[in-house]
This record gives sequence, C-alpha cells and structure tokens, in this order.
Amino acid sequence: MNQCFVVQGFGKKTDYTDGRVLDLDASYEIIKMAVEAAGLECVRADEIVHAGTIDVPMYERLLNADVVIADLSTYNVNAAFELGVRYALRPYTTIVLAEEQFKNPFDLSHIVLRRYKHLGDEIGYKEANRLMNDLKTAIEKILSQPAIDSPVYTYLPHLQPPAAKAEPVRAAAVKSYLLSGPAANLVGEDNPSAKAMLDAAMEKIAVSDFAAARILLEEVDKLRPEDSFVVQQLALATYKSRQPTVVEALQAARDVLKRLSPETSNNPETLGLWGAIHKRLWEECGRPECLSECIAAYERGFYLKQDHYNGINLAYLLNLRALQFLQSGNRDEAVADFVFARRIRKEVMRYAAALADKLEDRDNRYWVIASLYEAAVGLSDAQAAAVWETQAKAMDVPAWMQETRESQSAKLRQLLETYAEWIAKPTDTAETEPPWLCKYPVGPISAA
Repeated sequence: MNQCFVVQGFGKKTDYTDGRVLDLDASYEIIKMAVEAAGLECVRADEIVHAGTIDVPMYERLLNADVVIADLSTYNVNAAFELGVRYALRPYTTIVLAEEQFKNPFDLSHIVLRRYKHLGDEIGYKEANRLMNDLKTAIEKILSQPAIDSPVYTYLPHLQPPAAKAEPVRAAAVKSYLLSGPAANLVGEDNPSAKAMLDAAMEKIAVSDFAAARILLEEVDKLRPEDSFVVQQLALATYKSRQPTVVEALQAARDVLKRLSPETSNNPETLGLWGAIHKRLWEECGRPECLSECIAAYERGFYLKQDHYNGINLAYLLNLRALQFLQSGNRDEAVADFVFARRIRKEVMRYAAALADKLEDRDNRYWVIASLYEAAVGLSDAQAAAVWETQAKAMDVPAWMQETRESQSAKLRQLLETYAEWIAKPTDTAETEPPWLCKYPVGPISAA
C-alpha cells in the first residue's frame, strides 16, 4: 500500500504570534481520514515505533513516502525543516497545509498553501468535511498526474533526485524497551508507539487517573524529550498524582516544568502550570515567595493571552497578597496590590464581555460568565454582579460548576471584608508572627 507521511506537531501547540492554542491532533484526525479515503496508509512521526532517535525512520519516510503532507500551523520550525528536506529529496507529491491565520514567515508565494479553519480545540463539522474532500482530491491528483511542486527542482531543473530508496529499518532494530512493563500494560499492547501512549495518558487524565497518566507520560517523554506539550502534561499529571506526598509531587512537577524555562517563557500553558504549581505549594507551605512566583506567572500569562482565566486568578491572588502585606505591616505594598487587582478585574470584564455572547461551547461560555460575575464582585459592582449571576444560574451546567462559582465568590467576599477590616486598623497593629509561616519545609524556588 502507498504511504503518506504527515509532518506536523503533536498535541496542543501555541501560536506565539497571537497566543492561540491549537490542538494539532484534531487536525491530524481529518488529514488521516482524507489520506485513508484516498487509499493510502497514513503515518505521523509519533506513530512510528522505534528505539533511540527518531531521525533515521523520519528521514527514510521523507525520502520514500509516496506523499508527504506538511502542516505548518503554529509556525512549527521542525515541520518547516522537514518540509525543506522533503523538497530537496523529492520533486513531486508534497502538500503543504496551514490553518487560516498562519502568516507566511518565508517567501512561499510560489508554493500552494492549503488553508483550513481551526477552532482551537477542534475543527468544525463543515470545515472538516471540506478539508477532507479537498485533501482527498489533491492526493488523488498528484499521484495520477505528478507535477513538480518542489521549489528546489523547479529552479534547479537539471538536478536529479536520489535514485535508490533507503534500506528499510529492520524489525529487530525498532524493538523497544517497552515490550513489557507498566506503560505497555496500561496501553494494552506490546511495544506501543509514542502516540498510543500519549492518547492513553490523555484518556487517563480525562478520568482523573493521574498516577497512571504519569507512568505513560514518563515513557513518552523518553521518546520525545523536546516536545513541550508532553512536558506540560507530565508536569500536570505529576502534581495532580499527589504521590508519594502532595508536597513531593508538587516539587517533582516543578522540576519537570523547569525544562521549559518558565521564568522567561512566553508560552501561556507553561505559565499557567507554573502558576498553578506554586499556588498549590503556597497553600501547602505558606511561603510568600511561592505566592509571588505564582502571581508573576499568572500576570505574564494574562498579558500574553488577555484571557479571563489568568486574569481572574491573578486578581484574587493579588488580593491575598495584599492582605498578607497588611498583616505584616507593609501598608504601601498592600494598597498597591489591591489597586492592581481592581485594574485587572476591569480588564477581565472588558475582554470577557466581548466573548460571552460569541462562544457556542456551553462550558466555556459558563466559565466566561463566571469570571465576569467574580470580577463584578471584586469591584463591588452589585448591579453587574446581579446581571452575570442571573445568567450563570440560568445555564444548564453540572452542579459542581455552579458550586465552584458560588464558593469562589464567597471566598472573595470574605477576603475583601477581612482586608477592609485590616486597612481600617492603625498602622502599628501588624501581627508579630505572620500567618503564612511554613507548615512543611520546602526548599527555595531555585532549588533543584
């Protein structure tokens, strides 16, 4: 059977030009259906079972595949590099894709670039059908009527492509250390591919089996150590597993995520995880530096994505720190954080209000409205709070979602009341023993 090799990122990737997060696995599902409908076997790099480096089987497929489809969405430099290799090796049968907001960073005006619309988490039904039919037709055409599509062979017409196909990798050479063991048992097959293990891990995360997800992701990480999505999911599963203890799991997750340089990263997902881990560390140990690190991460994430989630969390944490500053006698810093929290909530209301009527997904729309409600509560805007609360209560969502919104707003009200009581006190009544003294010894943020 003829084979199509798909060059594409795996999982959720961030487009750094606008902060959008796209699930490229959703794109791959459509590509795979189109390829198989055209009568070809479809393979992506994470589906190749191999030992050691992926480079050998990857280059073999770039040379030997009857068709290569390269998806450049999210400005994936690896995909662009592999596309260049394919163009150097084969004059024909290469298709280039990108989601509709992709802006060409190279001079690709002479290359046919097929566009598709990505909604972030999925491809819409109509768009999926359109893309699948378009790709199927394109594949059938380039196989039956091959024409030069490589710019290398277009502008160097006398260049001869490699005459012989590379020797196939022997089956024995791709035997993996995962022929047996916990990860293979969890997947339910011998020698599972990285994609099979990652898919199984995401299913475990979806049902809150974080310990099993952690086992699977640790194995995927060995095969794809440079994949930021895998590292992010491993950090998430590690801290959520709470094993062997809550604090040790959080510290281990922090060490995993350090590989993505969260202190300087502009990846909103990395920053969100870094903030969540330090928020939980602060809840467990009470160290003020954990709270400050958490605030810094949410702040950077908010200004990168301009989203309600990072913003509403940031505002609440600023109020928490403002109260702590007051209780330790640092009135100026307390007032600064309090004012900053109000400004953040105003920005959240500006960003989120525009989304409330546009989102079709019920759960996403509910959390936007919940954020608007909390922002109004934090701003002491009773009229706006009543409007958003009415809309939130009217939505048919699981009870736990309503309970989460109500409990969070109650905590915020109590926090603001306590702050008001403390700000009214004379400045010489600060506590001599701050309430955030550690319950557990946790090393400094920079510790290994």
